[in-house]
Amino acid sequence: MNFEDRRPDATAVTTADVGLRERVSALQAGLEEGLIGASGLVERLLIGLLTGGHVLVEGAPGLAKTRAVKRLSAGLDASFARIQCTPDLMPADLTGTTVWRPDEGRFEFLSGPIFHSLVLVDEINRAPPKVQSALLEAMAEHQVTAGSKTYPLPDPFMVVATQNPIEHEGTFPLPEAQLDRFLLHVVVGLPDAVSERKILDLVERETAGAEQAMPLKLSGEEIRRARADVARVYLAPALKDYIVRLVSATREADVAPDVRRAIEYPVSPRGTLSLASAAKARAYLHGRDHATPDDVADLAADALAHRLVLTWRAAADGRTARDLVAPLLDAVRPV
Repeated sequence: MNFEDRRPDATAVTTADVGLRERVSALQAGLEEGLIGASGLVERLLIGLLTGGHVLVEGAPGLAKTRAVKRLSAGLDASFARIQCTPDLMPADLTGTTVWRPDEGRFEFLSGPIFHSLVLVDEINRAPPKVQSALLEAMAEHQVTAGSKTYPLPDPFMVVATQNPIEHEGTFPLPEAQLDRFLLHVVVGLPDAVSERKILDLVERETAGAEQAMPLKLSGEEIRRARADVARVYLAPALKDYIVRLVSATREADVAPDVRRAIEYPVSPRGTLSLASAAKARAYLHGRDHATPDDVADLAADALAHRLVLTWRAAADGRTARDLVAPLLDAVRPV
C-alpha cells in the first residue's frame, strides 16, 4: 500500500510554506544546541506547539525538563509563565481572582499566569486535585470561567507540565481525565556518557558567559500559519486505517490477546485523533507533506500509553502501559 498516494485536490507546498518550515527547523536546531542529547524531547515539544496540544514531561530531577521549556519560550515571540506547584497552591493562583475596587464601585478580574501563550506547570503532581482540575477547562477549551464570566486564553496557547517519578511524598497522581488532556506524555531518561560530557562542556561555557542565544523568535502569527500547514499534511486512507486498527487493538481481544488482558480501560477516540495529529506534525518537522507508518510507530508510546489503564494484576506484575505499546505495534502492522 502506498502511503504517499495523494488526492487530486491536495494542496501543494508553496514557497512561503517552505520558508516558514525552514524557520521552524532553525528553531528546532537552536533548541537542540542548548539541550544535549534531548532531540526526542525537542521534537515532542515542537509537535505540541505545531498541533496546539499539551505535553507532559516526566523525568528525574536534573534532566533539563524546565530548561527545555524555558529555551522554547526564548525562541517564541509570545508570553511565558512558569508555575511552581506546591501542595498549598490554590486554583486562583493559576486562573486569577476577582477583586473589589471600592473607589470604582465594581469587581475586577485579575488574570493569573494561565493567561500566557506558553505555560510551564512545574511538578504538576505536587498540585492538589482542585488545582489540577482548574487546568482541565483551560487545556480543553482554551478558556477560564471565573464567577459568571468566561475569559478566552491567548492564541496560541500551550501547557507543558513536568513531573518527578521518583518522589511520592506529598504528591497527587494525575487522574485519567487530566492525563487524557495531554497530547503526548514524554519520559526523559538519563543521558549516556558521551552526552553527559558534552553537557558538562555546555554548562561550563554558559557559566563563563558564552550562552548560546536562540537564533530566532517565531511570532504568534507564524505559529498559527505553521499549524495550518501541519493540518494540511496528508494522511493516506491506509495510514488512517493503520492508526484506527492500532487503537482498536487496545479494545479487541482477538488482535493482541496478551495486551488486551492487561488493559482495564482502553484508549478512547481522543487517542486516535492525538496520534494522527502528532504524526502529521512529525512529518512536517521532517520536511514531508505526508505522514508515514514510521511517524505513527515513533509516537505511539507517547500518544497512547498515558491513555491506557492497566488491570490490577498487570500492575501487580510490574508491567507499565508503555510496556504494552511495543507488542501492540508488533501485532498490528501497516498494510
